[in-house]
Amino acid sequence: MRRSLLPLLASVFAIPAAAALWQSQDATRIFAAFAEPSGLLQGCGDVPEAVALAEELRDRALRIERYMESVDARKAALVEAELTLRQRLAELKARKGGMQSRRDLATEAVREDIDRLVAVYDQMKPAEAAAVLTNLPADFAAEILMRVRPETGARIIASVEPRQAALLTAQMGARSVRKQ
Repeated sequence: MRRSLLPLLASVFAIPAAAALWQSQDATRIFAAFAEPSGLLQGCGDVPEAVALAEELRDRALRIERYMESVDARKAALVEAELTLRQRLAELKARKGGMQSRRDLATEAVREDIDRLVAVYDQMKPAEAAAVLTNLPADFAAEILMRVRPETGARIIASVEPRQAALLTAQMGARSVRKQ
């Protein structure tokens, strides 16, 4: 018996509530009536505690409304800032790609120049190449010697005076160690 009574009571209360909601198209008007302090004061205007409570509730509602407005403004500012950051990030990524491609082109050009220079030293006679290399900075000369064909490099080093050959060999070894 108790179980059949519960659904009956629920429908007795739910049907009038649903009908009231159906009749009023604006559901916010129903809930606004409960928050309206002037509606709360009907018949209680002579009770100071009720008036003070109604005023406090109104003040709180105003503070909450202002706070919600500031939260909405902050949300809008955050959305705008995020959009700006995303645009800036896309711009920086595009610049980075452009810089990387320019750097790759420059590196490729340097490699081509070095390869051309190495080819020149490969074609020179060892004594002539040795005479030129001894006048170059040791690290640059060692780099060239590392890139020429091994037979050509051996002949060039053999044509250089022993002290200079030792210096070039040390530079070549130091270059190999630095790469590791």
